[in-house]
Amino acid sequence: MQYRSEVVSVAGFVQQIACSYLRHGYWWYVTGRIPAGKDAEVIDRKLVEKYGIGVSESTRARCKQLGMANLQYLRHGRFFAILATKGTHRFFVEENASIRDIRRVPLRIAGYSISYRRGGRTRQGEVDHRWHAHVEIERSRYLEIKAHFLDLALHRSAEKMALAFYELPFEPYAPIRRQLLNLLRSVNQARKVAGYTTLPVEVLPLRRRIVKPFGEWKGPPPDASVKHTPIRLQAEQHILPEPAPMPGPE
Repeated sequence: MQYRSEVVSVAGFVQQIACSYLRHGYWWYVTGRIPAGKDAEVIDRKLVEKYGIGVSESTRARCKQLGMANLQYLRHGRFFAILATKGTHRFFVEENASIRDIRRVPLRIAGYSISYRRGGRTRQGEVDHRWHAHVEIERSRYLEIKAHFLDLALHRSAEKMALAFYELPFEPYAPIRRQLLNLLRSVNQARKVAGYTTLPVEVLPLRRRIVKPFGEWKGPPPDASVKHTPIRLQAEQHILPEPAPMPGPE
């Protein structure tokens, strides 16, 4: 079977790493960008062949038994990542200067920050000491969004603010859900002080879509099985003027 490396969406790229690769020990990585003018598919084949990435599951199991590393390669657009498990491999020699450990240095793509760490809480609220994939909005990007939304909070109706939350381009993994809830809390505090109607938590898209990383991506709107439809809010107590349009978050 041909090795698949090109993912059709940022959501698929993040999901494949966070939900498939990290739990199998692919913790060391390098990232790069294919220069404009280069054929991305040709580069894909060269890298897969160079590092022997496109092998069967049985070969991967055998390599693991022999203490050899296994590799995975992913690309979205011109951005790519090569991930490796623990073991011996020419990858660790040739890419030594660029290799990062995702447990210490998050992999960043399109505003996402992907890492692997201990901690968190179980459903019962107890401390969880196991390792987990951790996907959040990269801090500088989150602060940009927060500043933008706090400005919008005083210049937009509740319905338009609900739409702004709905259009945020991030899948709500658990850390992102917490970020969105904190963002909503800050927006509501600003609106309350100004005497405007606050927003209910239902404006947040808190259910993550499961996408097919390597195909059948149709982009927005979300999967029919998960409807993140913005709710229709009741009439404003204070009618806000409609100022000049402002750009939404990237």
